[in-house]
Amino acid sequence: MSDDLAFFHDRFGLDERMLTTALDTTLERKVDHADLFFEYTTQDSVVLEESIVKSGDRHLEQGVGVRAQTGQRQGYAHSDDVTVESLQLAATTARTISESNGDVRNVAVAPAARPRHDLYPVATAPTDVPVERKIELLGAIDTHARGLDPRVKQVMASLISQHRHVLIAASDGSLVADIQPLVRLNVQVVAESGESREIGYQGMGGRCDLDEVMAAGAWHPLVAEAVRIATLNLEAVPCPAGCMDVVLGPGWPGVLLHEAIGHGLEGDFNRKKTSAFTDRIGQRVAAEGVTVVDDGTLPGRRGSLNVDDEGTSTQRTLLIEDGILRGYLQDRLNARLMGMTATGNGRRESYAHLPMPRMTNTFMLAGQDDPEEIVRSVDRGLYAVSFDGGQVDITSGKFVFSANEAYRIENGRIGAPVKGATLIGNGPDVLTRVKRIGNDLALDRGVGSCGKDGQSVPVGVGLPTLRIDELTVGGTER
Repeated sequence: MSDDLAFFHDRFGLDERMLTTALDTTLERKVDHADLFFEYTTQDSVVLEESIVKSGDRHLEQGVGVRAQTGQRQGYAHSDDVTVESLQLAATTARTISESNGDVRNVAVAPAARPRHDLYPVATAPTDVPVERKIELLGAIDTHARGLDPRVKQVMASLISQHRHVLIAASDGSLVADIQPLVRLNVQVVAESGESREIGYQGMGGRCDLDEVMAAGAWHPLVAEAVRIATLNLEAVPCPAGCMDVVLGPGWPGVLLHEAIGHGLEGDFNRKKTSAFTDRIGQRVAAEGVTVVDDGTLPGRRGSLNVDDEGTSTQRTLLIEDGILRGYLQDRLNARLMGMTATGNGRRESYAHLPMPRMTNTFMLAGQDDPEEIVRSVDRGLYAVSFDGGQVDITSGKFVFSANEAYRIENGRIGAPVKGATLIGNGPDVLTRVKRIGNDLALDRGVGSCGKDGQSVPVGVGLPTLRIDELTVGGTER
């Protein structure tokens, strides 16, 4: 018995016989695909506010999900009780939901295979680090933030640690296991000056040892940045509104790419023909020079995985090449129905959820332009460095994003900071308005989470400095 299967055997008595029996039950009538997804996840969090630890919790999630697919129909059942009886009941339920007449098929589960990648070798599980060390870190962050600027009146910090074991057994005989660590540090400060109050937020994390986040050299710059943003916005002026050229800064502004374009490239929306990119592979969908990839193989990144939640190895998927649409993000179901290949993008929030095509780390590749020259090329416009969040309509591609750090551009120079800036546009249309692409591609600090159909999964985004012409900017200037 492999070490990976031994972990689940020690906790649930799971062995190859149980896996084979459950899959055979699911396959008692013909199905196109069946799989079992086992999960054992521990997560803890500590939250500091007003210089005291306001809350702390430790959470355990364990269970199994059984899926059967026939054509477009999926049957799914899950249980937090991992026993022979619950497995059989879940298998029968999933099969019944997707039931189709046909020949009986049996499957023999192969020995557990190691993932092709080893993207996050972690010496100590983040949840095994003593809570006293985590509390000490948050206290140090509070003291450090208040010492950077007397206008800082409130500090909120949180540290979230997760350690996830998964095991996937499928009707093709495959058996794959993975151990997935995840950490995230959040810092938010409130600065006051007279009657004005502004918030600055920063976060960082990834699939790494907790010591990488707890090192002073890592969190000192993070805190300083949060304080800088809060105090900067105390001096911000109302943002002008209108149609203007916009320069996006590198890194986190890639969230606009993720929301406005990335979701539209997921396989399910294109199979159902509800995406603005449906049936457009091989066509120009963006300006020349625009190349977009989704890469789940970046070591230690928040959105990376050795294997997706269907047991498929992750990969670097080319989505748009020099403005031409080249492919979609696929899970097994949509890939099969569309006659394409699964790209390792089948993801689920937990064992209690069906997998679906989702992004991992999605970003635009760097171009050739000097970022400073890009700014100098704009006579009047907006320089957007960071965003709070946004909304997008997948079918139409229309989006609205709110900037939490932005500046006027006047005569090719970065001017006064502004507040109340929103970017309004259409994802596919925005890609055609890209005029300059910087040589400074950066990924976010490791804080992205993506919601879809009620499920949330960790993701990464990235972008080089980008000039987009004639984008609608909403503002508060009167």
